[in-house]
Amino acid sequence: MPESLVYEEILDQMSDGVYVVDRNRIITYWNRSAEKLSGFPGEEVIGTSCADNVLRHVSDKGTLLCMTGCPLAATINDGEIREAEVFLHHKDGHRLPVLVRTAPLREADGRIVGAVEIFRENAARIAMREEIQELSRLALYDPLTGIGNRRFAEMALESRQAEFERYERPYGVLMIDIDHFKSFNDNHGHDVGDRILRVTARTLNANTRPFDTVARWGGEEFIGIIEQIDPMSLRNRADVLCRLVESSSILVGGNRLSVTASSAGPCRSRATTPTPWSNGPTTACIRARTVGGIERHAPERRPPTRLRRQAPYTRYTGGIHPKVPQIGRKSHSSSVVSRTWPEPFAFIR
Repeated sequence: MPESLVYEEILDQMSDGVYVVDRNRIITYWNRSAEKLSGFPGEEVIGTSCADNVLRHVSDKGTLLCMTGCPLAATINDGEIREAEVFLHHKDGHRLPVLVRTAPLREADGRIVGAVEIFRENAARIAMREEIQELSRLALYDPLTGIGNRRFAEMALESRQAEFERYERPYGVLMIDIDHFKSFNDNHGHDVGDRILRVTARTLNANTRPFDTVARWGGEEFIGIIEQIDPMSLRNRADVLCRLVESSSILVGGNRLSVTASSAGPCRSRATTPTPWSNGPTTACIRARTVGGIERHAPERRPPTRLRRQAPYTRYTGGIHPKVPQIGRKSHSSSVVSRTWPEPFAFIR
């Protein structure tokens, strides 16, 4: 391979943008990172002047440096190495803060035949941007589990509700909580409890579709926001997710520990009435839960006691309730958690 091609290959591997000009500031070389940072492919700039609608550096005062104060032109004139903080013109039109370094190119006899400019995104600017991104992440994500937090879920709920109101796109909300988590924490310690929370979060997140949302609602409660779903499919999804949580486990002292989970929540579709969604999906989801199970919204004339008896999701601990038909598998522990799924599963209709 010719030596010049070897050098070009090396320069193409650099993360910094590099380009070379002759004494007339005609671009003779443009590496891959220069393409990435500026948006201009090499075939569009090689053979043109660097001042011809390419980088067009400006200072922080807005001065066009190609006309006055260009560090590359100054280096060609006096052979001095220069550094400057400037703003290049990206092909898409925006200005990008970069740190540039120029150096002369000489013949063997010392004559200056051109110059090279190396430029990179301004490190301070990058650090600031990363800090902003990190602050945004911390504001919307739960640090323990690594999934979205309650604020993240509320934003997703608001977005899904807005889509429903505009396009009538149905969606469901599942509230999923770990059963007897306080007792589990008391028996095994908070460190083990935190591990269970992380495993549960990862299980839920890994087994939902990319466009669905899973977040930690608080404590041992998680929320799933499921798009484009009907009540029956929401029922099936709830059962699958709970079974996956129950079949997950962690290894502690040679023993595998696992937990059970319960889930319930409303489904919003064109067939549902506005109440109690009028106050937003968060309120609807909270109202869908009661101490004994799920409260299904119904017309005002129905007494509350009847609503409680017809709850489509009923959870009992310490045994199987004798009057409620049981669907699903039973726990082998002494404290039994049973799930019932009477039809219809549309908790709020």
